[in-house]
Amino acid sequence: MITRITGELTWLGEESLRLKVGPMEYEVFVSEWTRRGLQQQIGQEVSLHTIEYLEGNAAHGRLIPRLIGFLTETEREFFELFCSVDGVGVKKALRAMVRPVQEVAVAIEEQQTKVLAGLPGIGAATAERIVAKLRRKVPKFALMVSRSEAADSAAPPDLVSQTYQILLTLGHTESDARRLLDSALSTGKKYRDVQELILGIYQQNRPS
Repeated sequence: MITRITGELTWLGEESLRLKVGPMEYEVFVSEWTRRGLQQQIGQEVSLHTIEYLEGNAAHGRLIPRLIGFLTETEREFFELFCSVDGVGVKKALRAMVRPVQEVAVAIEEQQTKVLAGLPGIGAATAERIVAKLRRKVPKFALMVSRSEAADSAAPPDLVSQTYQILLTLGHTESDARRLLDSALSTGKKYRDVQELILGIYQQNRPS
């Protein structure tokens, strides 16, 4: 089982990335939160803690090995715990991880089912199951200090995550919200709060 991989980040997409390790290039699937943490590191060497799983239908004899990557071992551990809830699974968990582990863990511990139901792909019924199964298992994750981006980054990750959620509530699709954020952050302008980042996004995309 591959538990860690280090290589040059050659490409970063919406759901996966590519790492060049010697003569080989690996595709690694990542959550939106992990993707944000790697946004400024294309062309650099990065190290990811990984989970390896098989995707497909064993009955039809078609199983494809996949890698999922995380920036910290704690994030990997939380993801595995999150996946253990009935009705979640790997794909749904990956889609849902748009916020820091610490924020999601706090929502679970404090039984904030509305917050959890607002995560992409997680509805009210699944949120109830998550709280029921994990509430007593997440205290150590709820006490985590969220990781920080480099001091010169355009916006800290929690600010980006909050803005992403607001864009979704405003009716943007996940893909469109990512595109708008990427466009605003690529300018290198500093953003102090959510309101300033939202304003920057809409000013940049104002029809001419």
